[in-house]
Amino acid sequence: MSIANRLALIEERIARACRRTSRPREEVLLVGASKQQPLSSLVAAYDGGLRQFGENRVQEARDKRSELPHDIEWHLLGPLQSNKVAVAVQLFTTFHAIDRPKIALAVARAAHLEGLQCEGFLEVNLGAEPSKHGVSDGEVVETLVSLRAEIQGKGLDLAGLMAIPPQEDSAEATRGWFRRLRELRDACRYADPSFQGRLSMGMSSDFELAIEEGATHIRVGTELFGPRSPREPEAIC
Repeated sequence: MSIANRLALIEERIARACRRTSRPREEVLLVGASKQQPLSSLVAAYDGGLRQFGENRVQEARDKRSELPHDIEWHLLGPLQSNKVAVAVQLFTTFHAIDRPKIALAVARAAHLEGLQCEGFLEVNLGAEPSKHGVSDGEVVETLVSLRAEIQGKGLDLAGLMAIPPQEDSAEATRGWFRRLRELRDACRYADPSFQGRLSMGMSSDFELAIEEGATHIRVGTELFGPRSPREPEAIC
């Protein structure tokens, strides 16, 4: 199946999930998770109408961006090292995996120096998994409110929360994790009414559940592009 056809089917699934919960389709942003995909696949998705692409590595995004149209918005989906921040703010409009205060402050500072305005999601480690990044469930509200106050007007708007739930055997168990992130979002909104409360959650295997539970950004890779080519273990960006 062509990437254009895959994209059309994903769009239909997004629309159905939105209808099930009486949400406007415009509330959900589809980000094509294009890491380790050849440039030709990104071109095919672009020709099919996609304008949001997500990469996990700064260098890979820089290489691809130079070969693709300028109206694409680039999202960094993976964690970021401090020494890559200055380059990253010139490449990406949105950071989905701000996993600790140090990185939020660094992105805000670098973007402000460049006269740029970026959007970010605070990553939450919902299942307290040692293999995953992010702040703990119990620290989310305090961390988010404190960071937003410190970086207000300084190049980064922490506009939402992001999580990759623990792997579960059932759809309903996964739904429970998405629901928990939404509850944390609501608690953050209560503590900081100016917080937009966006939710980056849901990937190829579960994006419809995520939409039903309030996702505003979904990150879809395999369902859109097919399997990725083999590569060495993922490093922090």
